[in-house]
Amino acid sequence: MEDLFDLRRNYSLKTLDIKDVTSDPVSQFEVWINEAISAQVAEPNAMTLSTSTPEGKVSSRVVLLKQVKEDGFVFFTNYDSKKATQIDSNPYCALNFLWLELERQVRIEGIVSKISPEESDLYFNVRPEKSKLGAWSSPQSKEIPNREYLDGLMSQTEKRFDNGIVTRPENWGGYIVKPLLIEFWQGRSNRLHDRICYTLENNRWHISRLAP
Repeated sequence: MEDLFDLRRNYSLKTLDIKDVTSDPVSQFEVWINEAISAQVAEPNAMTLSTSTPEGKVSSRVVLLKQVKEDGFVFFTNYDSKKATQIDSNPYCALNFLWLELERQVRIEGIVSKISPEESDLYFNVRPEKSKLGAWSSPQSKEIPNREYLDGLMSQTEKRFDNGIVTRPENWGGYIVKPLLIEFWQGRSNRLHDRICYTLENNRWHISRLAP
């Protein structure tokens, strides 16, 4: 294994100051994710979602952001998955976006809850057919014996919906993360990075600069 002590990169592409950001963090996020898309960042809507048990045992995984709303960030998953089980018992979570091509990072802390079935239907109906079938087929986060078992479940689902409309399973749908804190991180030289943080205080956003 190579010496990890020597792996480092000096950041110098951009700067970030309080005077340059919008008063609302969701609007500022939209600016940044649109710039990530324009820059052809790989998977610009990929985000690390961290959830935990009531005892504080944390789990993280990468999911895809599918909608930005005025009051939060929407993703979709199986409601029987490990992440959903943890959300049911502890609604606090964290999101993290990393756009290395722009030397940027966004960190979000908030409260997560289910969106309405009607909203979940709207997204499910525009998914590719194979993705719809996959939502029915996968017992997400459950132990399975082998890949062939999963392929068999998919084959059964394809037969079930052969020549029919694939409707959304009740155990699949969306969540919205309503932010309490959003931090925008811009890489700078010598590890003296720019960090602009929004915190929700009495239903108003307070903006501050944090030391790197």
